[in-house]
Amino acid sequence: MTTQLTPLSRRRRTASPRAADGSAPVSTDGDSGRATTVTLPAVESAAADSTTAESIALGSAPAKSAAVDSTAIAEARHLSSIGLLSVLIGVLLPVTDFFIVNVALPTMARDLRASAALLELVVAGYATSYAVLLVLCGRLGDHYGRRRLFLTGMTAFTVASLLCGLAPSAALLVGARVIQGAAAALMVPQTLSTIQATGDASSRAKGLAWYGATAGIAAVIGQVVGGLLVSADIAHTGWRPIFLVNVPIGIVGLVFALRFVPETRVIGQRSHLDWRGTLLLGATLVAVLVPLTEGRALGWPTWSWVLLLSAPLLAGAFAAEERRVERAGRSALLPPAVVSLRTMRRGLALICPFFAGFAAFMFVYALTTQGPLHFDALKAGLAIAPLAVSFLVASLYMPRVVARWGHGVIVTGSLIQFSGLLLLAATLAVTWPHTGPFVLAPAFIVVGVGQGLVMPALFRVILSEVPTSLAGAGSGVMTTSQQVSLALGVATLGTLYLTLAPSSRMGVEGATLVVVGFQALIAGFVALGAGRISRR
Repeated sequence: MTTQLTPLSRRRRTASPRAADGSAPVSTDGDSGRATTVTLPAVESAAADSTTAESIALGSAPAKSAAVDSTAIAEARHLSSIGLLSVLIGVLLPVTDFFIVNVALPTMARDLRASAALLELVVAGYATSYAVLLVLCGRLGDHYGRRRLFLTGMTAFTVASLLCGLAPSAALLVGARVIQGAAAALMVPQTLSTIQATGDASSRAKGLAWYGATAGIAAVIGQVVGGLLVSADIAHTGWRPIFLVNVPIGIVGLVFALRFVPETRVIGQRSHLDWRGTLLLGATLVAVLVPLTEGRALGWPTWSWVLLLSAPLLAGAFAAEERRVERAGRSALLPPAVVSLRTMRRGLALICPFFAGFAAFMFVYALTTQGPLHFDALKAGLAIAPLAVSFLVASLYMPRVVARWGHGVIVTGSLIQFSGLLLLAATLAVTWPHTGPFVLAPAFIVVGVGQGLVMPALFRVILSEVPTSLAGAGSGVMTTSQQVSLALGVATLGTLYLTLAPSSRMGVEGATLVVVGFQALIAGFVALGAGRISRR
């Protein structure tokens, strides 16, 4: 293989050939204007078996010779452990903040004298702005630099967290939460895109395993840390530390990202952004998320049903617009070619019910333990800690299991989760209403192991055929689907729980067992679907 270096300023005269799938080459630059471009005549595409060419500008000092070997190139593209930690902070903070608020809502209601509708907006404002902007922010990272967008998002998230912690009223808190959700949307797609665009297959698998571990345990960390901070009532500040704690963490993340995260972006696609598609996608997500998050608290008013019924029409208009943009040879917000990838379609069909069940489980767990079981916020958080620990261990071990069993690990993990949920249902049925943290621990450990094997492996399946040049779009659609599924899970199974719990015939115990049973069915469905992927 021959390798040549050319100055960045001569990029137009030494343009890299396009990949076999027609996508633009990828560039990784540092902050220096003296960055270099390395042209590799034979780099395997992530989307096809044929060889392609890729343009890489190394984020380091200028090359001292006209040739470098392949080892030096691989090292320059590698995302260091500290760099991986830096981008994972951009996942930990947004996911934790999505769940941590649930623990503090009663304290917020008393302190801010907020109505139920305003409290719902504290959750819905964050979730909606987060989901609506994910795909757009992923594409912006492809165009203008993933590191640049990540740093912007981290800065905005840190400032918004400070505003949330200092908010004097519920209305201002809602506004700060909307900004916080938008900032989260800037960060999260860049994390996945950076992992996809740097390193070799082995380091990407490791990065995705850590991503899955971080995304999974962040939900549990939200419960534990939220309960600890609210119970501690530091300096009589009540709920405010759950937001203020993000400030020092965000500053550390910024310092690390500035030093250790390389810049990556796509060359040649900065001239056009699909704003019409962006508006249609945003309208579709708003039509789904706002009624689902606000409808129950407001008694399902007419406008909520109108919005829900308009969602399929808006989705159809968005799909037609994306096909039109792609046929015109322009850069679509969500290229149909990405969605049509076999692994993308099948992976999303499994990950959506998985996350819907996961969100419903966390929602029902919080209500049940802090309601009829009389756990305080801290005790409820610590009770679910065994699930977090087993999840972390299993998700980090997942790449080794995949190397041996392939995607069959999803089947195995789903069956383990299924078994753990049955054990949990049996434990609740036998010990209710004297259920304590220690008797729940064995079931939570089994559930955590199963989820830890499934979640990172599903991420890996979904992104396996997405070309590097479309990493932002791929990660955007995956995280958007994840976010919408979380809302759907709470809106459907959560509403079912709230409907059944007051019933004299069913009661809280029966409602909890029904939701756990539904999640077990979802685990079985994921096992069956993953079996088809594994066989193929």
